[in-house]
Amino acid sequence: MVTGVDLGIPRVPTARTAPDRPRPAEPALVDSFGRVATDLRVSVTDRCNLRCTYCMPAEGLDWMPQQQVLTDDELVRLVDIAVRLLGVTDVRLTGGEPLLRPHLEDLVARMAALTPRPRLAMTTNGVGFAKRARAFADAGLDRINISLDTIDPETFATMTRRDRLRHVLDALAAARDAGLEPVKINAVLMRGLNDHQATDLLRFALDHGYHLRFIEQMPLDAQHGWSRADMITADEILALLRTEFDLTPSPTRRGGAPAERWLVNGGPGEVGIIPSVTRPFCAACERTRLTADGAVRSCLFSTTETDLRGLLREGADDERIADAWRDAMWGKLAGHEINEAGFAQPIRPMSAIGG
Repeated sequence: MVTGVDLGIPRVPTARTAPDRPRPAEPALVDSFGRVATDLRVSVTDRCNLRCTYCMPAEGLDWMPQQQVLTDDELVRLVDIAVRLLGVTDVRLTGGEPLLRPHLEDLVARMAALTPRPRLAMTTNGVGFAKRARAFADAGLDRINISLDTIDPETFATMTRRDRLRHVLDALAAARDAGLEPVKINAVLMRGLNDHQATDLLRFALDHGYHLRFIEQMPLDAQHGWSRADMITADEILALLRTEFDLTPSPTRRGGAPAERWLVNGGPGEVGIIPSVTRPFCAACERTRLTADGAVRSCLFSTTETDLRGLLREGADDERIADAWRDAMWGKLAGHEINEAGFAQPIRPMSAIGG
């Protein structure tokens, strides 16, 4: 497996310019800063059944017309190209809410049958997952991340605008029972809403053997209402947790993983914090992204995309599609530049891009 490409240049330059030299004859998804993308995030739908305040308005969004969404065959073909020709080893299914994609278990089974077989994961809000957990495990799903920002029913209803906490708690337990371990929880803290409940959520996760990761809120909401002043920073999260727990850096090597990991009370329990804004991990990014309508995004915050659906539907062969994907990743910028003057939030919100 390719883990790095020595291009003889600094790993994190600050210029926001496209590469001024041709892409090397390298089959993997390399970029001009020496990073290699081996982790594919696949959005299977832009639809969602919750209305989380940091993601979309109460009335929801105008969903993508169905004819624009990749068919099952198109989606499997693109994932096959990624793992067979481009060196992708990990595939994560996202949304919107991926469970709203019809026959998703069948899609998982088809991806698990690819050669080489990718590691398959899914990020979900958990609503409706409990009764399907065993079927997903049998189909070949390896891991799952479930979003849960609070274990308080009233706060959950306020943040998601839905009374579905019990569904999410049942999903976590079902995932554990189905062997989809480690079961990970993704949580976002909002100032004045659930920040005072951070320690309760960590205690819940430790008691049940779940792996909790707090994520700094990013400017990816459909309303474009993100405010740096309202964001709970990684350092603030650590301070909140340390009011009740002793946290020390985990000796586990981080690698390209986004989370900073901390031992809780000496271990073995851990908590992760993903400082996407204040301490971005762009220099070690290993990700490439595919939207539900077949566009490659080299970064969550890309302002440009490469249309693979059009190539599929006009009859392009696998190598032509793979080359277009390579070109898209070669042009990846050094970082997301949230902290730079002139940063522009992507037009697509998180629900359309995929987590």
